[in-house]
Amino acid sequence: MKKLRLLFWLSLLATPLAAALQLGSPFTDRAVLQRDQPVPVWGWADAGATVTITFAGQTRSATADAKGAWRVTLDPLSASAEPRPLTVAQGSETRTLADVLVGEVWLASGQSNMVFTLSKSRYRWAGVIDEEAEIAAADYPLIRMFTAGEQKSYEPQATVPGEWQVCTPANAPAWSAIGYFFARDLHRELGVPVGIVTAAYGASCAHAWIRRDAMLADPAFKAVLDRFDEQVRGHTEPTAAEIADWERAVELAKAENRRPPRRPGQNPIQDQHNPTVMFNGMIAPLVPYAVRGFLWYQGESITSPRELFPRWNARLIADWRQLWGGEAKPFLFCQLAALASNSNSPQVRAWQAEALREPNTGMAVTIDVGDEKDVHPHDKAPVGHRLALLALTHAYDRQVESSGPVCVDATATAEGAARLRFDHVTGGLVAKGGVLQTFEIAGADGNFAAAEAVIDGDAVIVRSVAVSAPAAVRYVWANYPAGCNLYNGAGLPAAPFSVALSAP
Repeated sequence: MKKLRLLFWLSLLATPLAAALQLGSPFTDRAVLQRDQPVPVWGWADAGATVTITFAGQTRSATADAKGAWRVTLDPLSASAEPRPLTVAQGSETRTLADVLVGEVWLASGQSNMVFTLSKSRYRWAGVIDEEAEIAAADYPLIRMFTAGEQKSYEPQATVPGEWQVCTPANAPAWSAIGYFFARDLHRELGVPVGIVTAAYGASCAHAWIRRDAMLADPAFKAVLDRFDEQVRGHTEPTAAEIADWERAVELAKAENRRPPRRPGQNPIQDQHNPTVMFNGMIAPLVPYAVRGFLWYQGESITSPRELFPRWNARLIADWRQLWGGEAKPFLFCQLAALASNSNSPQVRAWQAEALREPNTGMAVTIDVGDEKDVHPHDKAPVGHRLALLALTHAYDRQVESSGPVCVDATATAEGAARLRFDHVTGGLVAKGGVLQTFEIAGADGNFAAAEAVIDGDAVIVRSVAVSAPAAVRYVWANYPAGCNLYNGAGLPAAPFSVALSAP
């Protein structure tokens, strides 16, 4: 608890200048508070003032420190769909939040596929399948979303723009589609209010969402941070003449249908590929708002050295868990969908899957809902649904199938085939559409050949006339595989995999 309190105060390095009574950014009208956990409430007031919080029959007081920062913690609350006020008072000054609910709260973060909105009216590259029908049906008064404003910073910020909105057809078009579908399915299953705190930014790298202190312990991470610090120290703003030249070059590029040049002298702090900047701007102001767990969709943007990507993911998971109390809160992430680009290569998906080594993590497989030419696939409902199934398993102890088939044993047979046995075969293995596709098999030389594959109970038998002594098998191992049709009876797809075979 002492460590959490220290981290909280460190996150307030950029304290608001105004002395008037304020609440932290996530506390607005229509908020959802996390049930069954202590609920921190914080803000700012006059230095030395006594601040009193009243909510749901609880009254807590705190004294603002020399910088005006204060914090109280409410005892765990039961879920409630009753709209109730939360009151904050400093002497005669009072602030009241209206329509506050208690239920389940999740933090959703990552890059543009998490930003991706239900409607293309918000972003031309967004918009879900059956957009009009989905938006018309988005009428759930007990589902709320807080969308953090886009903000990058070199130092941790105390506040971020945003407000809680109720799920209505008028509000939902600008919501994160994955956040909405996840919340909708979770609400239907649990029957309690669900709140999503969305803090995401397009093309951002994983290390942009990690705080500085979490990087310094690893020499490889510190080197990345040192390079960034050097860029910041050496940055100078471009002259008016340089800007004018750039603007003319942009117009010329547009006229010739070419990619426009980057703005000269770009401030490295405003580059979402750099370390800490997204954490400082958009996550620090949210710590330690009580949440059940985390949703994450990131992977297309990886900076060099690329091999560090799994370590960045592991560090991010550990860092966020530490910031939110040190518990292994569920961390549920999306594996990249199929795309005819190296940004979504089998290697990147394999690096993502390494996060499953961390405790209480889950991976939503999306290989089957990609778009060959679009890094922003529009079929987002299955993604939210699969994340909701993972949440039911990892956070709520529901006995539901939340994973597609997972290969747990791979053996070469005496007949020159490979036998792959699977777990998570609820309802049996299924070849969706008929015949299993995109299995490949290789001998000791490592040269993979297309293979035939057939289901045999909880196993798949793989063989090829081109390989008489198989040593390895892989499945949908391509940027945009021709077919992804191995499922279980629960309708969940198998993730891409590559396995070495044991001897017969």
